[in-house]
Amino acid sequence: MTRMDPVADALITLKNSDMASKGECFFRPASKLLGEILKAMQKNGYINTFEFIDDGREGIYRVELTGKINQCRAIKPRYAVKRSGFEKYEKRYLPSKDVGMLVVSTPKGVLTHTEAKEKGLGGRLLAYVY
Repeated sequence: MTRMDPVADALITLKNSDMASKGECFFRPASKLLGEILKAMQKNGYINTFEFIDDGREGIYRVELTGKINQCRAIKPRYAVKRSGFEKYEKRYLPSKDVGMLVVSTPKGVLTHTEAKEKGLGGRLLAYVY
């Protein structure tokens, strides 16, 4: 199987496993960017724990699921957003106000859109979860 976007593949696998009521899921390749996205999801309660398994090749992530994901997808193309422009994308990708999160790559690392707004940062949209 050829992988065009490992982040999008991993998020779809995560959503499908959660919808099938599985307790955990595995995906590879394991990248640092994907690890940061998983940290943001864990901080907001969408997943329990995750761990990196070194298999001698590209690595695998094992994720324990909570069953709280309704939708999670990568955002393509990765739009650049100013610190004042998050509202437009919240309306486009999230179901309602204060539900879900946008994951943003900023100069200070991968943050949720609310953290980026608090810190006054813009960045590139990576994914959304609700």
